[in-house]
Amino acid sequence: MSHTEPQLRVLVVEDDPTVAEVVSGYLVRAGYAVDHAPDGPDALRRAAGRWPDLVLLDLMLPGMDGLEVCRRLRATAAVPVIMLTARGDEDDRIAGLELGADDYVTKPFSPRELVLRVESVLRRSHGGRRQDAAPARPLLRAGGVLLDPGNRRAEKEGHELALTLREFDLLAHFMTHPGRVHGREELMREVWGWDFGDLSTVTVHVGRLRAKIEDDPAQPRLIRTVWGVGYRFEPEPPEAAA
Repeated sequence: MSHTEPQLRVLVVEDDPTVAEVVSGYLVRAGYAVDHAPDGPDALRRAAGRWPDLVLLDLMLPGMDGLEVCRRLRATAAVPVIMLTARGDEDDRIAGLELGADDYVTKPFSPRELVLRVESVLRRSHGGRRQDAAPARPLLRAGGVLLDPGNRRAEKEGHELALTLREFDLLAHFMTHPGRVHGREELMREVWGWDFGDLSTVTVHVGRLRAKIEDDPAQPRLIRTVWGVGYRFEPEPPEAAA
């Protein structure tokens, strides 16, 4: 991380002081500014006082659980969220993804792996700010959707879409490769940067994306399911393209 760039701020929401200390130490050594909140209400107060660039959020918090914290954060702004979940808590993990969390790490985890996940998410969410000298990236248009990769903005029929980090990246990947079939493993590798992981992450994000760009998410016309294979982005209905 360049010393000329402002420090990115990570809010660690974790009630276990030992875990919080270890995670915070690794993040500080990686060059991040770190705030720590031991519970949900404190996390929301700290976020309101100084909005973080990313939130590391334990789902198992006393009182207000991590899902409610994520819900309230998402109601305010699309700050990137990485969930910390216990191994085997698949229902909670999927619920978090459905609320808009961008990534998750399963406990017990390697602090170095966690830092790499943080770097990956922040690289995507703040990439535009660090590439001022890079050539402008062309706008993408399809199916009434306009995507501006350089400024990370998306519109449908003139109305701005409130996309999370991963939803934006997923849509950009689809629109860059129209008509091509994408397996979930490929999407996890290309969009999330993971070589392995829970494929339900992809399924949940496709569902969330459909809810935002499809006229009728129950009968999607843009992101089509190819049964047994994956998904295909159709910029036009097949009958119109014929």
